Amino acid sequence: MEPRLSPIEEPPGVMMKIAYAMSRKMLGKVMTPMKVAYARVPALTRLSMSMAKIMDGKLTIEPELRLLLTAQASALNGCGFCLDMSQAMAVQRGVGLEKFQALSEYGTHPLFSERERAALDYVAEATRRCQVSDETFERLRAHFDDQEIVEITFVNAAENFYNLFGGPLRIESDGLCALALDRKGHAMPRPERSAPQTSASGVASEMRPG
Repeated sequence: MEPRLSPIEEPPGVMMKIAYAMSRKMLGKVMTPMKVAYARVPALTRLSMSMAKIMDGKLTIEPELRLLLTAQASALNGCGFCLDMSQAMAVQRGVGLEKFQALSEYGTHPLFSERERAALDYVAEATRRCQVSDETFERLRAHFDDQEIVEITFVNAAENFYNLFGGPLRIESDGLCALALDRKGHAMPRPERSAPQTSASGVASEMRPG
């Protein structure tokens, strides 16, 4: 399906021309949200860059976990673009895709630690309900300190912000993960299973396109 708003192929203004060029350099193409949303409201580009700087340079939680959390939120919200972006970023950072392909089974899959499961359950419940139970929070606290808990909460909130652009504007996958793999000379891995599974806490975690 096409986005609900037509992509703007010729960027307006110097800032957006630079942003388009940076997207081509980093991702291999100008990402669709930039052409659909940011080109129409250029201030969003500054906001997105500021959030990206926090995500990539100011957090103490490991990059693999951060990207798994963004993938979890995007899968639950049905944001195909954001899910693709999380995996593309994993490839760029040299993180294997095995856990991303097994994310729908994180509650039982041996690749995931109890620490990762606690964070993924927290993100899943917060995304579904905008609240978490005391039990879910205490399991998170058993594995993370206060700063890390705030970081995880921020990562989830930021990803839900991006998801709410992708879904309503019908912005789907850009194939960025495939582009990233191609740049590294790898083929796109096939997911282990396509059927949705249930996590250890009973929260459905379905990997689905937008």
